[in-house]
Amino acid sequence: MERIKIADPFIDEEVEQLVLQVLRSKRLVSGALVERFENELARYLSVKHVVALSSGTAALHLAFEALNVEGKEVVTSAFTFPASANAILYARAKPVFADIELETYNIDPASVEERVSEECVAIEPVHLYGHSAKMDDILSIAKRKGLFVVEDAAQAIGSTFRQSYVGTLGNVGCFSTYATKNLHTIEGGFVATQDAQIAKKVSMLRNHGQESKYTQLELGYNYRMTEVQAAIGLPQIKRLEELIELRRRNARLLNEGLEGIDGIVTPIEKKWSRHVYHQYTIRVEPQKLGITRDKLAAKLLEKGIETSVHYPLPVYLQPYYVKRFGYKKGMCPNSELASQSVLSLPVHPSLKQEEIERIVNAIKEIVGHH
Repeated sequence: MERIKIADPFIDEEVEQLVLQVLRSKRLVSGALVERFENELARYLSVKHVVALSSGTAALHLAFEALNVEGKEVVTSAFTFPASANAILYARAKPVFADIELETYNIDPASVEERVSEECVAIEPVHLYGHSAKMDDILSIAKRKGLFVVEDAAQAIGSTFRQSYVGTLGNVGCFSTYATKNLHTIEGGFVATQDAQIAKKVSMLRNHGQESKYTQLELGYNYRMTEVQAAIGLPQIKRLEELIELRRRNARLLNEGLEGIDGIVTPIEKKWSRHVYHQYTIRVEPQKLGITRDKLAAKLLEKGIETSVHYPLPVYLQPYYVKRFGYKKGMCPNSELASQSVLSLPVHPSLKQEEIERIVNAIKEIVGHH
């Protein structure tokens, strides 16, 4: 029986043709396609400026550089991919970890409020798995305390908070177009902002800090996106809504199939957000289910179904962070609970209905016969 993959990057004939066109043109960098990619994304998100970059991590890094956070603190989520916090360190600032709400796995505004100190200059909410954080609360804390808001929307293109796209609500939004994302360019990312100054600074920093060719004003980086990457991403923009709807349909079918299994908590969509299901992540309650998360994952793999754990540790318990800052367990209890119990199931657009049924039946079989 064919293996059901956890991710299946979208590549259609139009993508193949456009990539071939770029390769044959031999205009591989700094051409028209990157600019078109930026313009179409700006139109999709209704922002004035999009700057394409080599990764979502580069987007976060340059956003913090542009806001000049050096020597200060930035409050972010404890439960996320480490890049969210690493980017703060790259910009020579200190990440401060807030806990999450278990319901959506997103940063808890009450925890943010507790963590904001005199040294804090910014909040970095992460829209994890494709569901929006509580942006009204985050923005109101930021406004009250005079802080920047840098949205980590790496997993959430197309997700909304009260009808506005995530990544367009703060000072700057940072997106990833890595191979498994809802819109991908194999590797890549971009920043989105209404602020011309931020866009200008990010544009300069992505190209060695040059204002014009061979005139360097600042210490910059090599964070450019190539024409080939833009060629992969461009055709997906017009199909993005369709691809998101397929993910949402798959999530709906998984929800229906897994409903009523005591010990499996399925993902929730709050009425103020549109979940785009970059990941479909369940939470396993072993005392009710009679099986641990890791055992369930191993048994699913035996049945040819891939799963993934996003993420097995809160960022502050990653060995590097423990070594550097001396963090200990108990700092963010919800993040620690989530890291021990979350499991992502396949939800990508190319899943067939019978594959979803196979996933659901496999889980029912495992928990019924362990």
